[in-house]
Amino acid sequence: MSGEWRKNTSSGRALETTVLYRFGPYTVDTDRIEVRCGVVSVDVEPQVFDLLVFLIANRDRVLSHDEIFDQVWHGRIVSLSTLTSRINAARAAIGDSGHLQQKIKTVSRKGYRFIAEIEAEKTDSAAPFAAAPDANTPDAAGHEHDAEGGKLPLRQDIQFCNASDGVKIAYARVGKGAAIVKAGNWLNHLEYDWESPVWSHLLKWLASRGELIRYDARGNGLSDWGADDISFEAFVRDLETVVDATGTKSCVLFGASQGCAVSIAYAVRHPERVSKLVLYGGFARGRLVRGTPEGQAQIEAMLTLMRTGWGQENPAFRQVFTSLFVPEGTVEQMNWFNELQRTTTSPENAVRIRRVSDTLDIRALLPLVRVPTLVLHCRDDAVQPFEEGRYIAASIPGAHFVGLDGKNHLILESDACWAKFRDEVEGFLAG
Repeated sequence: MSGEWRKNTSSGRALETTVLYRFGPYTVDTDRIEVRCGVVSVDVEPQVFDLLVFLIANRDRVLSHDEIFDQVWHGRIVSLSTLTSRINAARAAIGDSGHLQQKIKTVSRKGYRFIAEIEAEKTDSAAPFAAAPDANTPDAAGHEHDAEGGKLPLRQDIQFCNASDGVKIAYARVGKGAAIVKAGNWLNHLEYDWESPVWSHLLKWLASRGELIRYDARGNGLSDWGADDISFEAFVRDLETVVDATGTKSCVLFGASQGCAVSIAYAVRHPERVSKLVLYGGFARGRLVRGTPEGQAQIEAMLTLMRTGWGQENPAFRQVFTSLFVPEGTVEQMNWFNELQRTTTSPENAVRIRRVSDTLDIRALLPLVRVPTLVLHCRDDAVQPFEEGRYIAASIPGAHFVGLDGKNHLILESDACWAKFRDEVEGFLAG
């Protein structure tokens, strides 16, 4: 093993000397514990930084899963999916992805190796790493701070609960304050979403507004993939299970895409536990319900292709979905979403979940909603038409509707409407 790496008593990370690693526009600074792209600091969680430095310091060879677990997790038992999540986060921090693998290469059945050309500069500084700071009381936005007042990264806590039919549902809690519960949608993974350039900005912004509670619905993410019952009713029960397991008495309920219908059904059944309802990019009628015979034939053809092409390493087929969900995304964001779809669920479950989405019809529930509701929808959404958002808002008594200028079904941080989205949700929650 390279002599540059040794265990640190306070955080598990350390180098015998301070090292600056440079590759392309990126610098990894082991003294500042920082990754920079040019002069811009890149947000990286401490454990992801540890993993990145360990890979770089041992770039002369392939590191096995066991060796990484031993050095970065100090021998604790963790899942391969956790390691994959951290590898993906490390790649994202340095402009790489599982599809590109230009810097961190996956060696099949062996492990990982850092392959980018590195310039390493050792300094004469013998200053040790600072001890892990004591966390102070979170501020009003839910952030904890170090001794100098700097924000510490938000850390999510992942746990499991059992639905009424025994299916294990994974859920996560992060942030402080009043509960904001995000319903499951197509598709989720608690770990990957948290690091993803497609989802992370939204999730971390919500977590700065209160305690964000979210979960992976059955059939995808960290929840049980082998569930017998994958149906709309089962998805609503998953939400009920998580709210009960977390002891949440009242919450703001946030739904996106398919999660809007699940949120509406929950709000109708449990109005006393929902203080406000925020719906983005939703629909009350699945594509088969509102479609034409020609559209139905296209849907069946798509499902057939999903069964055969979903799990392939080549992302060509999944790119069709990605181009609909984030047509204005960057190459990095599209690569992330391609990989997310493949690793989040199996081909068969993708078909089953998609069929639930295509056949749902909650029109009868909309007039029964009795909680304050905000509906937001992008005008040129290519996945769920703008008319569906207008229909939901017009059918829920007293609902407020906001049209957003944009084409992406999943709102991105780079979207011009992201600031308006935040302002509208913030004003609604505060009103």
